[in-house]
Amino acid sequence: MLIIGITGSIGCGKTYLANIIKKMGFAVYNPDKWVRDIYKKTEFLDIIKQNFPTTFENGVFNKRSLRNLVFDNKNQLQKLEQLIHPFLKKKIKKVINKFSRNADVIFFDAALLFEKNWDIYCDYIIVADIDEEIQKQRVMKRDNISEADFYKIIKVQISQAEKRAYADFIINTGEPENINKLQIMQFMDEIL
Repeated sequence: MLIIGITGSIGCGKTYLANIIKKMGFAVYNPDKWVRDIYKKTEFLDIIKQNFPTTFENGVFNKRSLRNLVFDNKNQLQKLEQLIHPFLKKKIKKVINKFSRNADVIFFDAALLFEKNWDIYCDYIIVADIDEEIQKQRVMKRDNISEADFYKIIKVQISQAEKRAYADFIINTGEPENINKLQIMQFMDEIL
C-alpha cells in the first residue's frame, strides 16, 4: 500500500486537490477534519476548559478566542498541540493499519504534515501551491479574518518554499480543475 500526503500552507488548495482525488475514487483522510471533530466532544471541551479557561464565555466555547490565544503565544500553541496531536497520531496509525491489507493507495490531506512529522508515514508528498497574494485573499475571505491574522497563522507553519522543497510533486491550484486532475492522473501513473 502507498500512502500519499497532500499538504500546503493554509489557503493553498490542499483540500481542493483532495476533493479531486476523492472524485477519482481514492480514499482521502483528513486529520484537520479530525481536529474539528474532537472540538465537538464534551470530554475534549472539558480538557480545553481546564487548560484554556478564558476561551469560554458564559460556559460556551469560543474557538476564535482559542485561535487568537494560541497564535499570539507560542507556548500556548504548543500546549494545545500537546493535547491534540497524540490523538491524531493514534488515529493516523489506526487508519494505516486498517487499510494496509485492502487498499493500494490512501491519501492524507494535512496542513501540518511536515510540522508534525507525519510525512514519515508517507511514501510520496503532493504540495498544493498558489501565489501568496491569492492565498491571502482566499483565507481572509473564507475565514473572515484580517490580514494580520492571516500572517499569524502562516507564521506557525513552515514556509511554502520549504514545503515545495520537500515535495515529490507540486500542483499549482490556480490552474483550472481539469488541468489539476490531469496532473494528478499523470503523477498516479508514474508512481503506480
